[in-house]
Amino acid sequence: MAKTLARKIIEEHLVEGRCQPGEEIGLRIDQTLTQDATGTLAALEFEALGLERVRTEVSVSYVDHNILQSDFKNPDDHRFLRSIAARYGLWFSPPGNGICHQLHMLNFGRPGATLLGSDSHTPHGGGLGMLAMGAGGLDVAAAMAGQPFFLTYPKVLGVRLSGKLSPWVGAKDVILELLRRLSVKGGLGYVVEYHGPGVTGLSVLQRAAITNMGAELGATSSVFPSDEKTKAFLTAQGRADAWREMSADDGAVYDKLEEIDLAALEPLAACPSSPDAVRPVRELAEVAVEQVIVGSCGGGSYEDLMTIAMALKGKALAPGLNLSVNPGSRQALAQVTANGALLDMLEAGVRLHQAGCLGCIGMSQAPATGAASVRTFPRNFPGRSGTKDDRVYLTGPEVAAATALAGHLADPRQVFGPQEPIPPAPAVRPEALVAPPADGAGVAIVRGPNIAPFPQLPPLADDLVCTVALKVGDNITTDHIMPAGSKILPLRSNVPAISQFVFNAVDPDFPAKAQACAPAAVVGGDNYGQGSSREHAALAPRYLGVQVKLAKSFARIHKANLINFGVLPLVFADPADYDRLDEGQRIELRGVKRALLEGAENLTALVDGQPVELRLEASPRDRQILAAGGRLNHIKNAL
Repeated sequence: MAKTLARKIIEEHLVEGRCQPGEEIGLRIDQTLTQDATGTLAALEFEALGLERVRTEVSVSYVDHNILQSDFKNPDDHRFLRSIAARYGLWFSPPGNGICHQLHMLNFGRPGATLLGSDSHTPHGGGLGMLAMGAGGLDVAAAMAGQPFFLTYPKVLGVRLSGKLSPWVGAKDVILELLRRLSVKGGLGYVVEYHGPGVTGLSVLQRAAITNMGAELGATSSVFPSDEKTKAFLTAQGRADAWREMSADDGAVYDKLEEIDLAALEPLAACPSSPDAVRPVRELAEVAVEQVIVGSCGGGSYEDLMTIAMALKGKALAPGLNLSVNPGSRQALAQVTANGALLDMLEAGVRLHQAGCLGCIGMSQAPATGAASVRTFPRNFPGRSGTKDDRVYLTGPEVAAATALAGHLADPRQVFGPQEPIPPAPAVRPEALVAPPADGAGVAIVRGPNIAPFPQLPPLADDLVCTVALKVGDNITTDHIMPAGSKILPLRSNVPAISQFVFNAVDPDFPAKAQACAPAAVVGGDNYGQGSSREHAALAPRYLGVQVKLAKSFARIHKANLINFGVLPLVFADPADYDRLDEGQRIELRGVKRALLEGAENLTALVDGQPVELRLEASPRDRQILAAGGRLNHIKNAL
């Protein structure tokens, strides 16, 4: 039977379960990555397992999120992560070296491998032909311990590409077109697989920008074939031996199919405040813009920086407009320095920042009140920039360059003449990666005062009587649940401290309310928990006493994180029952532990004495984890 590329990689790595729709499977994980915003907790979780060394082909600890050092917290965490890496056999990437996804693809990624990362944009590696998936830190810690990664066997959404991109239309326009069609929920349960004659016209960096933002579709992963373009990319990185040709078989059948004629695309923008609020840029010329930022994991590559430099050469920014450039890697910055493009950007008025996530995660670069900001980032959730009621538009670097010159959202086809091809990247690679010692047994772990022990989570009780502490609507993101930003991100290694910011933008009194009525419940609508993989959005509420979340549906990674920390993710059997619940109501789940261990999918809760039918969509392994009070307890029991 002809197979898709995604199914080939899955079958090569299958260690548990069957490749059947709806069944849980366990995959062997070849490589892992963590970043500092999630990595400190993942490190504490791995350390708690009591192993001497990671059990993967390669694992890397990157520092790219919390790189501003306004006090001791971030530098203490960086020192802690470096010592953890040396002790347990991980590579370490220090602050300023670049963003994890770009660095991993440049230095470690290989076609056909599985990659699990504690960051939702880990599918970036799919541009190289990897099955790269985002997950919570605890799942990544388990993979570092040699444990399989468990997920529901995904369907495959085929995206057939034909034609060739027109001048001033880029990779970001491809994924924005798909988001326009499918929405932020359109990829749930799927691996998105790109194929067709249009693939050959896309560079590996363009492919990675597309797979990176596939996370906004809610997809498990996204993947491109590995071909001669992939071979040339790896050869230029001095890693030709990592290349392997991989593609779908002729006649492979996809569960769903989309077709995109690249030649028919035009410059697009995701409008405030969702990645799927997509419109043609030509319709947005009335939007005056004060800030433009080029950067992020999906928008700060060598080709992105060169697009800006070549478009701005010999020109000046619009009056009153600020253009910032955040390189995705130290290598990309070195490459545009070596060929003189950096000087072209500086002479045009660009403000240069260090290689890192920065404004994408709300770590500096907040826009002014009421100002529109155009960014080559993958997300524009409300308030994520650090400014309440922000107006953030997502575009590719082509639109960003035109906007920077025009002072308003501008179609680059109307601003520039013919687009020149981007020159090959200079062969410079000044990465600051630190290799682990052959034996780390004698390395001392260095802990600062902000690093708190991992909290103890008790097993599930036989009966649960909870009080609803909060009710929210559809498409609640992990930014809503556990905000980012320069004030909160430095507390990622201190669960008691960071828990005081849970739902801060929705209900600042939530932490006190949840603790006062614990055990507590939260009620949500459709697609609850979309966005970042941050497991603090599950762990911090659990620390406050939240043991049940009821929703119309859950986003994949957040649901997995809830299970990992012993929070029951229950779905309304009848979505209309959502309207029957409100804050302050009591939810009784009698005999819930016995029911879930016996495999019951339908549960009856009493809400103020009236029955409400709920569903627990969980595998037998998930049920064991929930009963144990979380996956860490479950793994420790097994080990």
